[in-house]
Amino acid sequence: MYFCNTRKSAAALLLGCTLTSLCSAAATTDVTWPRQPVTMVVPFPPGGPTDIVARQLAKQLAQRLEQPFVVENRGGANATIGMQHVATAKPDGYTILYNTSSIALSPALYPDLSYDPTTAFDPVSTTANVPMVVLVNPKIPANNLEQLKAHVIAHKTSYASSGMGNITHLGGFLLNKGLDIKALHVPYKGSAPAMVDLMGGQVDYMVNTLNDSLSAIRGKKVKILALASLQRNEHVLPGVPTVDEAGVKGFEIGAWQGVVVPRGTPQPIIDKLNKTIRDTLDSPDFKATLQKQGTDTLGSTPQAYRQFILQETKRWKQVVQEAGVKSN
Repeated sequence: MYFCNTRKSAAALLLGCTLTSLCSAAATTDVTWPRQPVTMVVPFPPGGPTDIVARQLAKQLAQRLEQPFVVENRGGANATIGMQHVATAKPDGYTILYNTSSIALSPALYPDLSYDPTTAFDPVSTTANVPMVVLVNPKIPANNLEQLKAHVIAHKTSYASSGMGNITHLGGFLLNKGLDIKALHVPYKGSAPAMVDLMGGQVDYMVNTLNDSLSAIRGKKVKILALASLQRNEHVLPGVPTVDEAGVKGFEIGAWQGVVVPRGTPQPIIDKLNKTIRDTLDSPDFKATLQKQGTDTLGSTPQAYRQFILQETKRWKQVVQEAGVKSN
């Protein structure tokens, strides 16, 4: 059975890069970039969880590099609109992309894209990993995954996603596969309407990102059954078990984020941006701020991030094929 072991895979790739990062730091001493404002493209609408983290990072980068980092939202088509804009931008370091795992999903979902997401960008660094959680409507008589499975088997049920083919859809597909259950998939145009209908009982359950679900969880507007990670998060979700504990062994799905630039961007600029991002991620205050939002900081070298994207692209291609997802 296939599962996306995001954190384990990321750790294997990203924790062994200390020497590379030290070399990169030494190489960036005399780089004069940036000399003007930098545009950070977020391929999602404003106000969402990815946009919030991107804006927090942009603020820190602006302070550290003493130039404005202007966030520009270009949402649509599972992030491919924003990605295409950056893929065709001038590779001078003044247009960068705050990307998510969509960069690894898009080749399988949209094989006819005018650009290849695996070659159109130069990776800079991962920035964050957001665990996924299993949520149900409070009226569903299920307080754990075993009870959810029994309910789905006994009743006609539906699960929500924030869009066809994105990580919430595929996360739900993988959960159903792991539990050996079937339910109607109801895709929405974004997480907000999906969560509204989940809270209202129009759909029964959902696999969603933790940072986009915390307010509803804390307000008891939804029930959380499990965390899609191999380790509990007692700091944010005390007492909440993992899907792995519930019997679906090895189940782990995270919505990772990072920064890439147009292919051909000068390496000294990439190295300087990488160092500044990682210095920000290592800041205790920044780390604590994101953790309170249900997001883990996760930095890497450019080389490790490139390898990670290729690995994730291969993995998600398999899941997309198994789920039978086709682009419009």
